[in-house]
Amino acid sequence: MPGTIHVVDDDASFRSAVERRLKKAGYVVATYTSAQQLLDRLPGDVDQACILLDVRIPDVNGPELQVRLGKLGSTLPIVFVSGYADIPTTVQTIKAGAEDFLTKPVSSMQLISAIEQAMARHDTARSVRLKLESVRRLLDTLTPRERQVFESVVRGRMNKQIAQQLGATERTIKAHRHRVMEKMKVQTLAELVSAAERLGVLAHSDKNS
Repeated sequence: MPGTIHVVDDDASFRSAVERRLKKAGYVVATYTSAQQLLDRLPGDVDQACILLDVRIPDVNGPELQVRLGKLGSTLPIVFVSGYADIPTTVQTIKAGAEDFLTKPVSSMQLISAIEQAMARHDTARSVRLKLESVRRLLDTLTPRERQVFESVVRGRMNKQIAQQLGATERTIKAHRHRVMEKMKVQTLAELVSAAERLGVLAHSDKNS
């Protein structure tokens, strides 16, 4: 899987060895001796990338950098490496969203496997997020009345019931329903319900029903 690996480690020999292994595997590699160096050249998360982060680095340590990156909005996957089998730190970093925690020395197979899995999960999550953002933008195009019809339709109410609820004619509700389907870019009721589920509209509607 091609991509860029950002290696943050103050151990020159480790950086050199990892860079050699990863380049041999086809990756582009950027190395940093400290957390601040990475923050100064903060990579975007548009392209395929992963951060390989040592736990014990000067000034800002690995877990602290993880927190800072999260606050800055970075969603790049992080794989931690450490020379110590530190269970509390492992638990802390994984709970905070790290993809994996490796203990040095790390074999090439173990390292590349962890990176590949981290990047694959990141790609899946990013794809889901982009789809959700797209559907949310479509929802925002609905008028207040169309939004009411949308929420009623996805909860299984018939046109006649919606008309009574909103004080409109059934014909008007049919017209609203048609525009909702067009604006949400769906062909079937099942697709509309699926969009509502992804957006959390059904749960929101149920709480207010």
